[in-house]
Amino acid sequence: MPIRRTLRVLRRYSRVLGRRFEHWSAPARRQWRRSLQLRVVALTLVASSLLVGAFGFFVAQNSARILLNRAQDEVASSMDNKVKYASSQLSIFFQARDRKLGPTIITTVGSLAADGDPADSGGSIVAIRADNFPDIDPVTSAKVNTDQLITDDLRKAVAQDGKVAEQVRTAEIGGRTIKFLVYGSPVRTSFGHVELYYLVPLTTEDSAANQIRTTVLVTGLALVILLGVVAGLVTRLVVLPVRGAARTAQRLSAGLLDQRMKVDGEDDLALLAASFNQMAANLQRQIVRLEEMSRLQRRFTSDVSHELRTPLTTVRMAADLIFSEREEFDPAVARSAELLQAELDRFESLLTDLLEISRFDAGFAALDAEHADLVPIVQRVSDRLTGLADRVGVTIELNVPETPVIAEVDPRRVERVLRNLVGNAVEHGEGRPVQITLASDDGAVAMTVRDHGIGLKPGEERLVFNRFWRADPSRARQTGGTGLGLSISAEDARLHGGWLEAWGAPGEGAQFRLTLPVRAGDRLLSAPLPLIPRDREPVIEAPVLAETDSAEVM
Repeated sequence: MPIRRTLRVLRRYSRVLGRRFEHWSAPARRQWRRSLQLRVVALTLVASSLLVGAFGFFVAQNSARILLNRAQDEVASSMDNKVKYASSQLSIFFQARDRKLGPTIITTVGSLAADGDPADSGGSIVAIRADNFPDIDPVTSAKVNTDQLITDDLRKAVAQDGKVAEQVRTAEIGGRTIKFLVYGSPVRTSFGHVELYYLVPLTTEDSAANQIRTTVLVTGLALVILLGVVAGLVTRLVVLPVRGAARTAQRLSAGLLDQRMKVDGEDDLALLAASFNQMAANLQRQIVRLEEMSRLQRRFTSDVSHELRTPLTTVRMAADLIFSEREEFDPAVARSAELLQAELDRFESLLTDLLEISRFDAGFAALDAEHADLVPIVQRVSDRLTGLADRVGVTIELNVPETPVIAEVDPRRVERVLRNLVGNAVEHGEGRPVQITLASDDGAVAMTVRDHGIGLKPGEERLVFNRFWRADPSRARQTGGTGLGLSISAEDARLHGGWLEAWGAPGEGAQFRLTLPVRAGDRLLSAPLPLIPRDREPVIEAPVLAETDSAEVM
């Protein structure tokens, strides 16, 4: 139990530390993502640091090895001479117990030792030992404890094996740490052989190696900094025009069509700026021309719609009179009166849709939002379309909450959207049931209309909200639609700050989802109902939000 409790505490603290680190590092990570210049300079510094570090390490190691090799060659040459001299001085004695042997060894060591104090890096140390002759005491040229320099392994190699051996050792002498190159060699005499040890301080070589390392380090650091500065300057030369292009493109996208890039020189960046300016000028001409055409089209649509209202009203009055007296006419004339009445209804619906589209295009559409219960709206739409559903053999199924669903919406526009969706579902339902579902959460309400008819082909979910678009123009239509219903519905949803989305698959039907915020002006984050029906596995194609068609009404 204590181990588990400790693990839980550690995990909790690690999560806290992780969150704090993410919070502290967020500005740096954001700057790293946004700044191309920072990334280039940082990567240049890292790469150059690794290269310069590897090169400096190689140079320093080779320099130290060269200095050590040179010292070894010098000491080996000097060692040969010292061995010959010591051998000539000691070979006159035939017994190790000779009383004059000790003073001679001391004199020989003094002659072989160089002048200077080993603590001051000037003098070397010479020592003669005779481990095979206990009567001969070790003699050293300086008052230095050589036990830490002349190791047992070195003495064994020289005294027992009779070999010339060397090693590098470090010792504390005079309060300083000094590195010595220690050479040992047997000296052959008439009574046997003794060992000659030559200890040369490597202070000069160490100092030179340290100076080389310092020089390499300072030079490498200066080179890395210089490379970083150069990388920053070079990157700045490239990034500044790119940033200028980005700012100019943002201004162009915001509608400031007269913005242009500054062209300096004749290099590739200047060519980019000139090409960008040429593209911006062409776009400006095209946009101005399209805006003029769009303005003329909107004006034509609005004027024609308004001008047709007056004759339509007159024709409607005459048609209503004829329609009311059709029972007194011949059957052919009575049928013509009915057809006239139906086509006038369709023509009037088209004019109403055209006027509504012209209001959206002109920016005059307004939202009359109020707190309304959406359950009665759904039920009212279902009741009004029940007659049409019965004629085509479709059953409308409702799935609405028993409690009120209150949202701040424009009831007239919501009812129109739902009427268009249900009417289309009934028309394309192929005699199968149409389900209407209503749900809500704290931030949004959603209504889905599901049919099991012909469905939509891949890509058609992007087209259903275009004006005058129909999936199958040759189909016999029951509702007398104008081809503008879904376009108007998409505009109504966008006016609410909501979403109108479509999903469909061939032979599996389609589903439309209207999502609206509970409070007018709030931003939608999610929908309480899925777009893909629960009775259908998700497809690869992603759902598409309704988009306003760029083509205007002709």
